Amino acid sequence: MERLPERIRKLLGDAPFETDAIGMSGAGIRLYPDAVLKIARDDAVARQEAGIMAWLRGKLPVPEVLACEREGGRQYLLMTRLSGKMLCDSAVLGDAENVTRLLAQALVMVGSVDIRDCPYRADLDAELAIAREHVERGEVDVENTDPATFAPGGFRDPEHLLLWLEENRPREERRFTHGDMCLPNILTENGRITGFIDLGGAGVGDPYRDYAIARRSLHDNTDGPHGHASPGFDADRLFKYLGISPDGEKMRYFALLDELF
Repeated sequence: MERLPERIRKLLGDAPFETDAIGMSGAGIRLYPDAVLKIARDDAVARQEAGIMAWLRGKLPVPEVLACEREGGRQYLLMTRLSGKMLCDSAVLGDAENVTRLLAQALVMVGSVDIRDCPYRADLDAELAIAREHVERGEVDVENTDPATFAPGGFRDPEHLLLWLEENRPREERRFTHGDMCLPNILTENGRITGFIDLGGAGVGDPYRDYAIARRSLHDNTDGPHGHASPGFDADRLFKYLGISPDGEKMRYFALLDELF
């Protein structure tokens, strides 16, 4: 078992925990009765997460940071455990229409955060710079992308996709964004949103950054590669609840950008 930093060990004591394998972040998650310990590579995104959660206190339901330690190239982020189930939980996912409504509610909550004093950037300048780092370090996992992205008729490789993204930037709006608005990162209880987690990529960016990931996650969990809880369900119903007609080109652009993360 991994040895934890002394301060973290003192705070947790001998409390029992279970591991959480849901998600694609690569972080190790330990669920304690009243706390969550996230163990991740000590990089820029991990270092930013504690600060973002502190800034969001009182603005969105997010965990409270109890301790944040760095040791041996890893970050150990201890935070409070929020109540509720993930939107991808089988007990919630059985009602796809309700999940869609809740997902739209979550998008509105995030997009309504006042950004006037937000120090965290997630615009295309920042996002494309991070994407380039991932490509240059060979960190893009092409096995976990949409099968069509790097197939015949698609892009040759991550470098080819990155160049296309850099040359085809859409006009941006400015709003607070989560950055990974997928069903496992949104909690619900009693018909309302009770929390947002995995906030390391949050910041001021284009709302389509969240729309594209939310729509894909809704499809993947209702009638896609992560399950068929609601066969034939139309994930585009999300936009009915948002009251918008989505820009298809921007949806595609931000879905492709996420392939490099």
